[in-house]
Amino acid sequence: MVGIGYRKEFSKEFLSGEILKPGFVEVAPENWIGIGGYWKQELNKVLEKYPLYCHGLSLSIGSPEGIDVSFVKKVKQFLEETQAVLYSEHLTFSKVDNAHLYDLLPIPFTQDAIDRVTENIVQVQDILGRRLILENGSYYTVLEAEMTEADFINEIVRKADCEMLLDVNNVYVNAFNHHYDAKDFIQKMPLNKVKYIHMAGHYQVNPQLIIDTHGAEIIDPVYDLFDFTMQQLQRDVPVLLERDFNIPELSELQNEIENLQRIKKSALKPLNYATDTQ
Repeated sequence: MVGIGYRKEFSKEFLSGEILKPGFVEVAPENWIGIGGYWKQELNKVLEKYPLYCHGLSLSIGSPEGIDVSFVKKVKQFLEETQAVLYSEHLTFSKVDNAHLYDLLPIPFTQDAIDRVTENIVQVQDILGRRLILENGSYYTVLEAEMTEADFINEIVRKADCEMLLDVNNVYVNAFNHHYDAKDFIQKMPLNKVKYIHMAGHYQVNPQLIIDTHGAEIIDPVYDLFDFTMQQLQRDVPVLLERDFNIPELSELQNEIENLQRIKKSALKPLNYATDTQ
């Protein structure tokens, strides 16, 4: 399946029309927890038609002071009330000493950070009663590092027994900005733990820098990296098309959804053929 992030900007047209046909919708729980009235009714209409996937913004799994237990309990209640299929978050931090930074900042690739993050993940998973799915983040400044990013991610996933959201555009952005091979990075990921994929566009600031924005169409090199990723996975996983602003006509979003569906089908064709002939 290929899904879309549900946005209030296109809610009316989305619900009343037949142009945009995702396999599911995604929302950030913190944007909807406690919401009532008109928008609660609109979300309920959406959930009558589509499965819900949740992708959080405020968990701050890398915070040194630990997690906000009361917040996680509110997320748990939201997931249960909406019958959300999964809950994913970012392998980043956005809060220090209860000061909210309003950004998703990279965690240093160190053993101390692994230990802290693992402890936080285990606590969240115990509260939620489900495995947390964590996304590889984009970053623009290389912080203190005792190991590679790939080793850092693998060790956290192994030690915390969590799962992974593989953001293919983030891999492309980081590989471009920090001069490493994106395909090699994909191959080093814990692919057996990948349960969800994000695809998005970005903005090229200059010949040396691109920024992950979720505000533009997916470019061909990112589609190519997605094709490579699906060939490495050799199994179907849900994919989200992210578009957070500069929302185009719904027909353009549907074209991107169809592009992703076509690439998935082609990449998995050898597997489908083998299954059909058994």
